[in-house]
Amino acid sequence: MARGRFITLEGGEGAGKSTQAARLAAALDARGIEVLLTREPGGTPGAEAVRGLLVEGAADRWVPLAETLLHMAARAEHVTRRVLPALAAGSWVICDRFVDSTIAYQGVVQGLGVAAVRSLHRAAFGSLMPDLTLVIDVDPAVGLGRAQARSGDAGARYERMGQAFHTRLRAAFLDLARAEPARMVVIDGGQAPDAVAADLLAAIDGRGHGQG
Repeated sequence: MARGRFITLEGGEGAGKSTQAARLAAALDARGIEVLLTREPGGTPGAEAVRGLLVEGAADRWVPLAETLLHMAARAEHVTRRVLPALAAGSWVICDRFVDSTIAYQGVVQGLGVAAVRSLHRAAFGSLMPDLTLVIDVDPAVGLGRAQARSGDAGARYERMGQAFHTRLRAAFLDLARAEPARMVVIDGGQAPDAVAADLLAAIDGRGHGQG
């Protein structure tokens, strides 16, 4: 059986990743492609428990190394129990965030260092990387406004990190995309949701991933 494809959605707070990941999964399902829709941190009971430690509490709750290791712990559960089995079974995995978020948030903006995050990832997960990463880019002010308008949003800790944090975060994602154009595609998240969804699907088709 052919290995499934691993597609991740990235971007700042309020970029619309969760909504668009669900729409993308539905569009692929309509094509007859078996899809696992999941997220990070999270995706398994253990990883969801770790998620609570990361997305709740004070903005300065963790030092960067501790925060990165918590993300890696959640990822180990998620990758081992869900992502790798699904890919091995031929399913496509659509994941809201993966290692690029750890690189951007903790490696770049929180100062741990890109090389340190990449080294930890290689030690834990070897060569595992997404086949395609779709970066939904929005103005940080717009994204934060969207995120803060959501009732009971679980990502409030990151939202409280301030405008300067999120401006640097946007730049970090765009820098990553420029450095890896073969894997990463930037999508204009300031468009209407239908237009964003169409662009995401077009990016998948354009990279030859669209028909399973």
